Amino acid sequence: MSVRRGIIEVVDGLGVEQVRSDHPSGLGKRGDWARIHRQDIESDKQALVVLKNSLIDPDNVLFNWDANRDPCTWNNIHCQNNKVTSVLLSRNNLGGNLVPELGTLSALQDLSLINNTIEGTIPAEFGNLENLQILGLSDNLLSGEIPPSLGNLKSLNLLFLDHNKLTGKVAPEIGNLSSLTWADLSANSLCWNFWPTLKFVGNYTLCQKK
Repeated sequence: MSVRRGIIEVVDGLGVEQVRSDHPSGLGKRGDWARIHRQDIESDKQALVVLKNSLIDPDNVLFNWDANRDPCTWNNIHCQNNKVTSVLLSRNNLGGNLVPELGTLSALQDLSLINNTIEGTIPAEFGNLENLQILGLSDNLLSGEIPPSLGNLKSLNLLFLDHNKLTGKVAPEIGNLSSLTWADLSANSLCWNFWPTLKFVGNYTLCQKK
């Protein structure tokens, strides 16, 4: 399928779409293009609704995360080209759990939930976020191991997992992230299968060989 340039303007509350396309035939193709873009944002919205339902929100921060509205209009959500690019929920007194559905946010660049009281494990599906540049989950109550799948995040620049309850071995794949410039995994109960480079701040312990 060829890529066609265009824009969709959604009129809030009316559901009216205006599509401009450079396709020479005009009619018959614009509807397909618009439908694909609606599917993109609908998929992102469904993932975020699952997250909302998994979080405890005593301060009602997510009050306008309405499944009947465009998620690009929600608080703490940023979008580009009809795709969610940032989920910024740090310091919002949120509890509950992370959800694997966040791994479907294909355009996500920044996932930040620092300084909340989120529990449970880090979903392995986060390793599917190929455009992710910032992962901020520090100062929560996360437990379990750091998924080795995070070693797939080739665009990741900043990684903050410090001050949680994480345990186990840090996979070598995480140490080999080519774009990583700063990482803090300290204040957990982790050990390392490799000597961390200077981009990993904090004090770390090598795993004992059995």
